[in-house]
Amino acid sequence: MKIPYQNIYKVLRTNRFIVLSSVFCSAVVCIISVLMVIKLHRESQNNAFVVNGDGSVIPLKVLKQRENLKVEALAHLELFHRYFYGLNANNYKSNIEKSLWLGNSSVSDLYQQKQAEGVYNRLLQYSLVQKVISIDSQVDLQNQPYQFSTTTVFEINRGSVTDRYELKTTGKLLQVDRNFPHNPHGLLITDFFENSLRKINPE
Repeated sequence: MKIPYQNIYKVLRTNRFIVLSSVFCSAVVCIISVLMVIKLHRESQNNAFVVNGDGSVIPLKVLKQRENLKVEALAHLELFHRYFYGLNANNYKSNIEKSLWLGNSSVSDLYQQKQAEGVYNRLLQYSLVQKVISIDSQVDLQNQPYQFSTTTVFEINRGSVTDRYELKTTGKLLQVDRNFPHNPHGLLITDFFENSLRKINPE
């Protein structure tokens, strides 16, 4: 009994269809895999995970830092200016130490300059009280490091006499790692400079 032979062209067409189908399915699987990896990567950047007491993983939504950056920058500048300029004979050492954590060498250089000029000695000698009244900051968040300008109004109490001053400062903010409790906002003041100081006449 003779074995019937199939048409060679029909066999080749069948094989080609199988190969093309396999290649197409493989390409679809690869594309879907890449898309899933990209999606997973984006989700992992916006989420944090903690392990529960029973060992289960709990996802925590992380707000984008950009959304809170302005609030953080303004809070950082206010905290720094209150520490650096809100001084009295009892707290000036601890306040200066806290403020130095919020800035780089430009802040410490200014502190050393003030110390050499006898600013803190007069504070101790005459028991002066330097109280911050208001802080108004403007921050440009377009490019890093972020430029800022701050207007600080403070009073110096000399017993029966109280003088009020307006100080304008400028500098830049650089994003760094958070360091609780020393630097809770993860920002560092650089290129800090006191631009102008003027006495405000009482109304």
